[in-house]
Amino acid sequence: MDELFRQYLADGERAGRRFTIGVPRSIQRGLYGGHMGNRSGSSLEYMDHREYIPGDDLRRIDWNVFARSDKLAIKLFRDEVNPHVDIVIDCSRSMSLPQSQKACATLGLAGIFAQASINTDYSYTAWHVKQTCEKILNGADRPMLWEGIDFESSSDCMECFSRYVPPWRPRGIRVLISDLFWPGEPMATLSVLAERASAVFVVQVLAQSDVEPPQRGHIRLRDCETFELKDIYIDASLQKKYRQNLAIHQHNWNRGCRQIQAVMTTIVAESIVGEWKLDELVSAEILKVQ
Repeated sequence: MDELFRQYLADGERAGRRFTIGVPRSIQRGLYGGHMGNRSGSSLEYMDHREYIPGDDLRRIDWNVFARSDKLAIKLFRDEVNPHVDIVIDCSRSMSLPQSQKACATLGLAGIFAQASINTDYSYTAWHVKQTCEKILNGADRPMLWEGIDFESSSDCMECFSRYVPPWRPRGIRVLISDLFWPGEPMATLSVLAERASAVFVVQVLAQSDVEPPQRGHIRLRDCETFELKDIYIDASLQKKYRQNLAIHQHNWNRGCRQIQAVMTTIVAESIVGEWKLDELVSAEILKVQ
């Protein structure tokens, strides 16, 4: 593996010491019915209450609470299995855009999520999406020990998940780190991520040059996925169309995430590399500051 990539992972590992994994209140019931943020599950050790939500198991209603307060409450029980985080890294070529910090930010974030999992007493496994989604060699060890990561894949996550559904941990938390730059309906990818998951986090990593279209004038573009060259003229109309298309693409992903009760945030790589201030992730309650 490129030693520079290893350094990015090490930077993230160090930065991750400030964080723990958080589960946003909007998805605390979980995609699979658990309550991974507070480790409640189906064992017999009583833990706490929460407000009844239509669809909850009626056998878990605490009628003593109802008698005292006239409110329906559900008993929560401590989970018998330690929570687990699957960290999924998109390794397509666009994630290592030349003259950008995308690769650094992507690997740094992966290292941060790994260390934050350790800080929260969660186990974790790191995966990379290439031709298929596979476990990273040593992906359950410290990020500095991970092997085999590169950004050379011409396949996207949707293609990979359609070929092979990874054996992620049931009722675990899944984190996808990607620029999400592929065509198609987001639910094709999100439905695979959400299957038997307790929570799903989608972290979109963009370069500053992804966010802003090129300056006006004649330019030659090279597709980093196909290496195809194309000469175009950038004018105000094309700049506006680019921004509109990006906004529509992000809207579709945000809508898909809401449908499966996942949380999506967008990070501009150049804004986080170095100090690793992750205000967006903390505001979304994906990470918590220790």
